[in-house]
Amino acid sequence: MIVYLNGRFLPEQSAAISIHDRGFLYGDGLFEAIRVYDGKPFLWEDHIERFRLGCEILRISSPLSPNELLVFSKEVLRRNQVANGLLRITLSRGPGSRGYSPKGADYPTLLIAVFPPPELPLTYRVIISATQLPYSDPLAIFKVINKVRQVLARAEADDAGANEALLLDSRGFVVEGTTTNLFWVKEETVFTPPLGGILRGTTRGHILRLCQTLNIPAREKNIRAADLRKADGLFVTSCGAEVMEVSHLDGKRVPRSPVVRKLKRNYREEF
Repeated sequence: MIVYLNGRFLPEQSAAISIHDRGFLYGDGLFEAIRVYDGKPFLWEDHIERFRLGCEILRISSPLSPNELLVFSKEVLRRNQVANGLLRITLSRGPGSRGYSPKGADYPTLLIAVFPPPELPLTYRVIISATQLPYSDPLAIFKVINKVRQVLARAEADDAGANEALLLDSRGFVVEGTTTNLFWVKEETVFTPPLGGILRGTTRGHILRLCQTLNIPAREKNIRAADLRKADGLFVTSCGAEVMEVSHLDGKRVPRSPVVRKLKRNYREEF
C-alpha cells in the first residue's frame, strides 16, 4: 500500500513517525474514516467539516487545506488503484518535548491511507458493555485518536462473540457503539440518542436527512437498556457498516423492521 505521510507518497513499509510524536505518546490528535464508492469519498463535505472543527477545538493546524486533502486523498486512491474502500486521514500534533504541554510541537503529522472495504455480516449481534462514557464530553463529538474506552468495550464484544458493543453514559442511558451510532424503531418512528457526549456521526446525520426525504418520522430521544430491548427494530450506523441491522441484543433476538430495510436500500443516496 502507498500512503501519504507529511508531504511524501511512500510504501507503507517505509512510512514511520517519530518516537516523540504526541499522537503515539498521548493520543493527541484526531482522524476521519471515509467510505469510498466508485473512487469517490462518500459524504466528503460532512467528514471534512467535522475534521476542521476538531482541529479548531484541539488547536492543531492541518498542513493541508480541505481542498488539498481531497486532492491528495484521491491521489492515494489512484496510486493504490482503489475504487471501493475505506480512506483514513490521521492528524497528530506531531513531535514535541516530553510532558503534556503542547508548546513547541509545531509540525503536525498527517497520514492518509486507504484500506479494503470491511467484510460485513448480514446483521450484527451486539451486547451492552460494562464500560461507561462520561456524559457531555465535548471531545466525544470528534474522532479523537484516544479511544481506550471503546477498545475495552470492543474487547467485551469479542469475548462474547458479538460484532459490536453498546455503551452507556454516566447517567445510565444507552448512547452509542464503539464505532457506531445507535438507532431504534418504535411504531414506525426512528429514534437516536441526542448529541451530548457521543460522536457526531456523519452517517448518523445522513440517516436523519434520509428519513426526512423518505417521510419516515425521526426523533432524538434518550433510552435505557430495558426499553431498548422492547424496540420494534434496532440498527447501528457508521461509514464502514453503513446501515447495519441488529439481530441479537445480549443474546436475545431483536425484531426485524421494514423501516430498517428501507433505509438500507436507499443509504447511498447523497444529498
